[in-house]
Amino acid sequence: MKRTNYMEYQKGMEQIESNIMDKVLSKVKTYDYNSYNKENVLNVLDKDSLNYEDLKILLSPAAADFLETMAAKAKIETMKHFGNSVCLFTPLYIANYCENECVYCGFNCKNKINRGKLSYDDIDKELKAIAKTGLKEVLILTGECRNQSNVEYIGEALKTAKKYFTTIGIEIYPLNSDEYAYLRECGADFVSVYQETYDTKRYEEVHLSGSKRIYPYRFNAQERALMGGMRGVAFGSLLGLSDFRKDAFAAGIHADLIRRKYPQAEISFSLPRLRPYINNAENNPNDVHETQLLQVMLAYRLFMPYAGITISTRERAGFRDNVIGMAATKISAGVSVGVGGHEEETKGDEQFEISDPRSVKEVCQAITKKGLQPVYTDYIYV
Repeated sequence: MKRTNYMEYQKGMEQIESNIMDKVLSKVKTYDYNSYNKENVLNVLDKDSLNYEDLKILLSPAAADFLETMAAKAKIETMKHFGNSVCLFTPLYIANYCENECVYCGFNCKNKINRGKLSYDDIDKELKAIAKTGLKEVLILTGECRNQSNVEYIGEALKTAKKYFTTIGIEIYPLNSDEYAYLRECGADFVSVYQETYDTKRYEEVHLSGSKRIYPYRFNAQERALMGGMRGVAFGSLLGLSDFRKDAFAAGIHADLIRRKYPQAEISFSLPRLRPYINNAENNPNDVHETQLLQVMLAYRLFMPYAGITISTRERAGFRDNVIGMAATKISAGVSVGVGGHEEETKGDEQFEISDPRSVKEVCQAITKKGLQPVYTDYIYV
């Protein structure tokens, strides 16, 4: 079967004037992480501010023997820019319909799963239930399907969320800048879009059909979001899809180039690893182990000390508790990755399996036990 060209925009996809994608792909192409040694790492750890070459070194195998030193320095930087606070949020999936055929995802349109979508009344009930936990930040998610979860539907969900929450993020399919502007007006503050992998060949192999197959449109989503007036954007790749060191490096420089072009933007990272999902329960993190995940987090903290770093429930409780305050600044709690599930039973299957099922109260207790301050909101509208 002939597949669409993954580098060509489809009808209705906004093309913007930007050379950031070319810059990122060019820099990643020359990254040989096996070319660094102990002395290179020590030199970087003596520096106060880092460049792209330094990030390469901190993500290299040579830096793996210096995680304790990196962690100590990262903790100082985290405290300097974020104090002892750790922000809390929870995700709410309002639909899991998807038009994309992504071989690694539980929402794959070819997967035989229970599809579901919350009504406006359901959304209100779910958001109200989440708000009762004390949380003031929520992340609204959908599968990537415009037909079932159009911009207007998402906008109405945001308007409802605004009644209960001071900070609202969205993790949906990529949009045009005018659509992002509309959702900003409806109440969205942040946009999370993950490139999954920056390796163009691998990207083509794992995204077989659907709008997500179009690599450059997804790549430029954060920039279009900022053009639409969003307050902040999140970056990341799905570690384990391809060479995780190159993907981590690409996401890092992508975020930094956006920061340079849009200095008003709040920048953050999320570092998901592959998790078991429906119809592929034996999948594993593809040799991206916790120590390697930690190395990426620490490298990001030292490279961009002011960037937020989110640690999700894909990771086990012990690991999450260890990295808050050291590198991570935001943690999810009371999570359901099915459609709904906070007030009533889920109305659709989950995207992946979580590893940390703790409630908001339990996560708060873990944060406090470490001498840190759980924060329910970091933004006040006046």
